[in-house]
Amino acid sequence: MQSQLEAEKSAVLAKVTRLIKAIDFGMLTTQAEDGSLHSRPMAANGEVGPNGELYFFTYGQSYKVFEAVEHPQCNVSFSDIKSNSYVSVSGIARLVRDKALMASLWKPELKNWFPQGLDTQDIALLQVTPERAEYWDGPSSAVAQTISFLGALTGVEVKIGENRKVTL
Repeated sequence: MQSQLEAEKSAVLAKVTRLIKAIDFGMLTTQAEDGSLHSRPMAANGEVGPNGELYFFTYGQSYKVFEAVEHPQCNVSFSDIKSNSYVSVSGIARLVRDKALMASLWKPELKNWFPQGLDTQDIALLQVTPERAEYWDGPSSAVAQTISFLGALTGVEVKIGENRKVTL
């Protein structure tokens, strides 16, 4: 029997996964050589692994891969202002060149970036294995947002939306 903590962790991970799949594009942040942070948009292609793993197709010799190899701790943040949903995933990045895994994750639209498909020279995956995740899933209707805003103005706590964290 699953403990209450494990059940809660599983529920939060399931919610994070649903939100990421719906949002898809995130900002991958890595650390540059000089210690500064560097972010760029990346697509998860609607895929999230069973333990929250994120996979991004990339070129193995790209600068983001160099940064990730030197400093594997990274963050991927997803936001959808229309649905007022946000996700932040902190984890460890690593380069993966597993052709079978790439084939299972491949989508035809990736040909825009990788013209020869899986035969593209230097194609690889950047895998982010999550350590922590947090989401904010707020009201998306104008009425709910107005109520929330008025609560903030008046100092009255209005519980609309949801914020949860999970350590994986």
